[in-house]
Parts: sequence; structure tokens; C-alpha cells
Amino acid sequence: MTTNNNQEKIVTPMKDFKLWMITFLIIAKMVVTESQIPTTLDGPFKPVTLRLDPSLRKGSSDLPMDDPRIKRNVTSNFPEQIALAISSPTSVWVSWVTGDAQVGSNLTELDPSSVLSEVWYGKESGKYTSVAKGVSTVYSQLYPFKGLLNYTSGIIHHVRLKGLQPKTKYYYKCGDSSIPAMSGENVFETFPTPSPNSYPHRIAVIGDLGLTSNTTTTIDHLIQNDPSMILMVGDLSYANQYQTTGGKGVPCFSCAFPDAPIRETYQPRWDAWGRFMEPLTSRVPMMVIEGNHEIEPQVSGITFKSYLTRFAVPSAESGSKSNLYYSFNAGGVHFIMLGAYVDYNSTGAQYSWLKKDLDLVDRTVTPWLVAAWHPPWYNSYSSHYQEFECMRQEMEAILYQYGVDIIFSGHVHAYERMNRVYNYTLDPCGPVYIIVGDGGNIEQVDVDFADDPGKCPSAGDNPPEFGGVCHLNFSSGPAKGQFCWNRQPDWSAYRESSFGHGILEVVNSTYALWTWHRNQDVYNEDSHGDQIYIVRQPELCSKTLKPNILHWERDTSTMNLSATSKKCH
Repeated sequence: MTTNNNQEKIVTPMKDFKLWMITFLIIAKMVVTESQIPTTLDGPFKPVTLRLDPSLRKGSSDLPMDDPRIKRNVTSNFPEQIALAISSPTSVWVSWVTGDAQVGSNLTELDPSSVLSEVWYGKESGKYTSVAKGVSTVYSQLYPFKGLLNYTSGIIHHVRLKGLQPKTKYYYKCGDSSIPAMSGENVFETFPTPSPNSYPHRIAVIGDLGLTSNTTTTIDHLIQNDPSMILMVGDLSYANQYQTTGGKGVPCFSCAFPDAPIRETYQPRWDAWGRFMEPLTSRVPMMVIEGNHEIEPQVSGITFKSYLTRFAVPSAESGSKSNLYYSFNAGGVHFIMLGAYVDYNSTGAQYSWLKKDLDLVDRTVTPWLVAAWHPPWYNSYSSHYQEFECMRQEMEAILYQYGVDIIFSGHVHAYERMNRVYNYTLDPCGPVYIIVGDGGNIEQVDVDFADDPGKCPSAGDNPPEFGGVCHLNFSSGPAKGQFCWNRQPDWSAYRESSFGHGILEVVNSTYALWTWHRNQDVYNEDSHGDQIYIVRQPELCSKTLKPNILHWERDTSTMNLSATSKKCH
């Protein structure tokens, strides 16, 4: 017995030492790895360009409607296209579709009251202690032109689950228990309470997704990265790349159908897209904002009908009177989703709402302030170059004034990350603008840059689908007097023509890791296209406000506005 005790006295310290050494080596490896990732404190960076890999295709075809991933696999009244969205820190929206959509000339809408909208949920699998009921509706897409077909949707259901506990798993079924026609069991986990110390695990950011073979690679890769939330920055299904007769989608609608009396849209692609996304959106909340492909004009000038009907967003919860712009919290991050295809002028309703929303943000509770909308303000590709300059001139100052940290956009079908910038000038207090319009849609990847010889658009190119034209020549800097730079602009840190998605991991109240994953990286472990720590500097950019005057107090001794040789790729 004594011998055993002595042996324990000898062995235990050895075990402790080995454990300590293993822990030390793991931490040391992490420190070495982490030290290789640049931070925005190292910037501004010397601009870097990676052109399209010639071994990769510029695009791929749409999935056919009989593809197993998008075919309907439930009978009439059973739920499909199940999707989650954040309502508030203690509530979640559950949406789904039942019934048969119709395409033809003379259609009769389904009766939304014919099927109940119920969600059964609880904290244990198979044990549903609560039932929530919601609303249901249908919509139609109508064309008053000979030869064009109309569409009327299945029944679209929205149910809000209230009083949820933070950081808790909930198991749920949705449907109509009286038929009975309930879905299988799904599960989601709520976010932590808004706090400077609590953040979502991973936030996936994608744009311009579509429904092609490239789309499937993007989503498969994204699922591998295990996100806890999806930020979808516009142009979702690309249903308007078809004629109403369906068939095959095209990269350029006006090129393929020059005699079309209106920009048609084949609405069954929306149903296909909802089925394709359901394995992800039934367990991970997806927060959407509209893009130009969601406009979908129809009879009587009606627009955005599908987008506004299919997606539940926290507009009312955030004080907005329109589903085209809203805000929400996810842990210690406040997200602002802005509409570029609705009035954005400083005298309009959206701007007024934005000002009120920003006034309500408490940075001691949600230190991070992230904004998103579809068309980018800063973009060095030829495609959509300066397209929404009017919106920038109306709204950039207020976002800068309130210290927005990161801005995500899509629209350009490629990737680009900017150095911190304000009013086309490198500024350590400006937001980090990131373009992620590279989800994989049928319109193909963008490869031309505005600074390439012969690729600078003319002032009449790239007219916006909404709003005015405010194209301008630069008034200072290397491009003074010109519409385009003759090299990659200083405010463009990294750009690459490739499909992919991004992951934002907020570490604490000042550090967030941004990683852009190219689709081809799915085949290479630990490979990515761009990675950087975005660092907030509230002490550098503390602000004092006066009526109509913004004054930034900066520690100029720590400012570095000269380009460095550091590359981020």
C-alpha cells in the first residue's frame, strides 16, 4: 500500500508535466499560427490582385428543375422550404410553404386559411412543450402580355416563436396538426444575449447565390464551415434569368430575349431555391436583404412581391415600416440591413429610420456595428463601377459618423476587400468594405477591372436599376481628374475573381476574424483566399458631435496612411 502511494507521488507529477507540455505546445502552435494572420492595424495594405485561375470555368449552368436537390419531395399539405430568421434576442421566425404552386394563364389562388400555421417546440427531442400559431398568405406574379404565363404560389406560412432562452437548443416541427401534416423534427440554437462578451459562433456571408453547379459547391463548402447564422446580401434565386415558360436559365436575359415585353421571372425557381436551402435554413437563421434580381416587376408596377411574401424579417421589431430595410442584434453585434432599391435619400423614410436606429445602438452592449446592402459603394471592377454613387453620397457620412465597423455587399460577381476608407480617402476610422457577390450564380464571375487598359466604363455605363446617376471624376490623389484609376486603387486591398463565401468570427469587443473561402479551397484543408483580423479602435476614433458637424478625435501619432508591402492572401 505504501509502495503504491509512493508510485502515485512519482507518477502524478510526471502526468501533470506531460499534460502541461502538451498544453504548452498546443498554445505555442496557436500563437505561431495566429501571428501569421494580418490585422487591419497593419494596414493600409498595398493593393493585391489575383486574376481568375485559367483552369477554372467562369460559370456553370443552372440546376435543372428535376435535379433531386430541388425537386419537390412532399405531398400537398406537408411543409417544405422551411427557413429560420432572427426576430429578436428572444424570438425566432419559422417560415415554410405548403400546397401546390401553379403556372398558367387562368389561375385561382389557394385559400391560405385552408391549412393551419403551427410550430410545436421544446428543449428535448420529441418533447414539444409549446405551440405557436402564425399567419399564412399567397401571392401571384401576373403579366398582362400575350404569351407570358402567370404564377400563383403555394401557401406561405410565418410563425414567430417568442420568449426563447438564450444559447439554448430548441427542437421543433411545423405544419398543421389537424390534417395531420407536420414536418419532421428540426433543431436550432438561439444566440447569446446581446453583450460585449457574447457572439455568434460563426456568421456566413454570401451574395448573388443563384442555383447553379457553382452554387452547390458554395453551399456545400459553407456547411462544412458550420455557421450559426447566414447573412445573404441580395440576389438569391435568379428566378428572373428565365422566361415564364421556364426551360433553361441564361447568363444575360436581355441578350437571350431581346423582344421580351418585360423582364420576366420564372417563379418556380423560387420554390426550387427554397428546397435547395432547406437543409441549412431549417436549422440556421438566414437574414436576407433584397438585390436587383428580387425587383421582379409585374402587372400594375408591382415589385418585390416574391421577396416580400416569402421572407420574414424583423422590420416591425426594429421600428422599420418596410421589409426592405431593418436591423437586428446577434449577441454583441448590431446588424443594419439597408435597401438600395427603395428611397435612400437623406430626406426619405429609410434615412430617417436609419438615424433613429443608430441613435439607439448602445456600443457598451453591442460593440460591433455591421451594415449590409446589395450594390457596393467601393468597387474597382468594371462591372457596376460607381453604379450606386448617389447612395454613397447620401448615406456614407452618417455611417461614418456612427462608427460602422464592417460593410458587406454583393452585386459584383467576385471578391474584393477594401482598406479602411471614407470618401475615397484612406482613413483609419472608416469601415472595412467587403464585396462577396461571388456565390456562384448563372451570370458568371467578373474578371475585368476598371483600371485595366480599355476596361474603364464610360460615364454612361452602369446605370442603376433604382435611383439617379452620380458618376464622378476623382478630385484628388493619383486618379485626379479621371473616372478610373490606371492601377488598382489604394483603397482596394485585395481582389480576386473567384466564387466563394465568407465567414466572420467575432472574437471579442475589438477583434473579429474574417476569412474568405474560395470554392476551389473545399478540396484543400486549411486553405482560403483571404484572411484578416478586423480590429475596432474606439479609442482612436472617439467622436464628438455637434449640430451638422462631425469631429473625429484621432491620435495622429499612431496613424499610418502609407501603403505597406504586406499582402493578405
